[in-house]
Amino acid sequence: MADKTVENAETVERENGRKVRTGIVVSDKMDKTITVAVINRKPHPLYQKTVHNTVKFKAHDEKNDAHEGDTVEIAETRPLSKSKRWRLLRVVERKK
Repeated sequence: MADKTVENAETVERENGRKVRTGIVVSDKMDKTITVAVINRKPHPLYQKTVHNTVKFKAHDEKNDAHEGDTVEIAETRPLSKSKRWRLLRVVERKK
């Protein structure tokens, strides 16, 4: 079954309404948890200069597959712990 997605300006939304984001793993020191930094770039409303906003998400990594520096795709999920509300979908690119 094909995974249907709808693209917005900032995030990709799956058919089930949950957000999917792409970011870089900044920490993999915890067991089965990674910290992913997602960078949002958008032009400033008045000056039109590109403004960067970085948000960190904790994501569940069941197999400890992702490592620091990897580019990964994460998806929204039910609360798994106090701060963990995302899960790892796939590793897009490994660190070189």
